[in-house]
Amino acid sequence: MASESKAIYQPKDAISASVRSTMIVGGAGLFLSAVQNSLTRQNVTGWGVITRTGGTIAAFAAIGGGYEFARVAAANLREKDDAWNPTIGGFVGGSIVGLRYRSFPAVLGFGALLAIIQGTFDYTGGKMTGFARDGEVDEYERTEQVRRNKRRPIEETLQELGEGRGIYGPGYQERRAERLKKRYGIDIPQPA
Repeated sequence: MASESKAIYQPKDAISASVRSTMIVGGAGLFLSAVQNSLTRQNVTGWGVITRTGGTIAAFAAIGGGYEFARVAAANLREKDDAWNPTIGGFVGGSIVGLRYRSFPAVLGFGALLAIIQGTFDYTGGKMTGFARDGEVDEYERTEQVRRNKRRPIEETLQELGEGRGIYGPGYQERRAERLKKRYGIDIPQPA
């Protein structure tokens, strides 16, 4: 009974996912390589993006492809889609970063660091904006509901802040006209 209530895992294509990720992250590496090439002091040609700073492109592409392949392959092998898959992918991607330093402690350290970051990020929801909201509720209605819940009565606001600065209570125009008449003798016509 309990096994029927769980969703059945659908395997994903690890090769196509890693190729797509390699292209996307490799494109980001190409952009950074172009920035590095443009900031060099020597006068290098446009081919310097490939010849001089091309290692950045290769490193980014390898990190992205390795991460995505390990993440999807781990999910397929484990037949689960949970926070351990990005952790495993993060370790592979971080290890590729550590390979540039040609030191085994760097490989393990960068692998562990990226594994912890990716695993924690996925475990806590996997979004920078917080958890997903209910898709059935209209966003405008939701914000209006939040405003209604947090709205304070005008009397309380006036008592704490006083009138002015865009905050005016009921009957303000009449009190203002009366105050100006008393103080300066000026008649202010009331709006109809």
